[in-house]
Amino acid sequence: MWGIVPAAGIGSRIQPLAFSKELLPVGCHRDGNQERPRAISEYLLERMMAGGASKICFVISPGKSDIVEYYSNKTLGLNICYTVQPQAVGLCDAIFRAVPFINPEEFVLVGLPDTVWFPQNGFTSLPDDDLSFLLFPVEHPEFFDAVVTDNSGSVLDIQVKQPQPATSWVWGAFKLSGFTLRTLHELWLRRDRKDEFFGTLVNAYISEGGNAKGIRAGEAYFDVGTLRGYREAIRILSHDSSYIGQKAS
Repeated sequence: MWGIVPAAGIGSRIQPLAFSKELLPVGCHRDGNQERPRAISEYLLERMMAGGASKICFVISPGKSDIVEYYSNKTLGLNICYTVQPQAVGLCDAIFRAVPFINPEEFVLVGLPDTVWFPQNGFTSLPDDDLSFLLFPVEHPEFFDAVVTDNSGSVLDIQVKQPQPATSWVWGAFKLSGFTLRTLHELWLRRDRKDEFFGTLVNAYISEGGNAKGIRAGEAYFDVGTLRGYREAIRILSHDSSYIGQKAS
């Protein structure tokens, strides 16, 4: 199984930094008797491994060679490759940079490398369907992509950063088949690559008869790409670095 890590963003909400935001130190990792800082993106890779991924594709910008250097010095039990997004023109463009690596019969996990979420094994809640979203309850859904579902969990609409969304459940990660990835890529090309946000593309996919599920298995979600989210993640992880199962405050 593949994991796609879109890491080409400029990190404007938390700049200035002297390094890629995906390497921002958040929490610690114990290696024997020693502790070391953890890069924020390590949490996503840890969750992808728990979800069954053994291959990771980082999508980076031309100036983010520090990510390559950082992960080349780690033994994670993962096969990691890199592809370049020349300009940061949106999540759709970033995700589809990985299409040439992925076979239609394989499944793919996608998450954001500047987030921390719980439970750690959240990807295991997602079925082997065409497309399924791991949903989290948040206090301010207007800052995210709110996912409206029916009683069976089928996605009806994704409300992208709307001022008053109809739900407080937002997607934080998703799983899809390689076939669906290619289907979405073809749809994106037919729409003249105008979709910057994944949610608007999925809405078009659903309107053409595509199916997506929203799984309300997430418990807490922190966007470390903002100073507020960074402080909250530091607070939670400083209390218990193995935090699992607590509810968001």
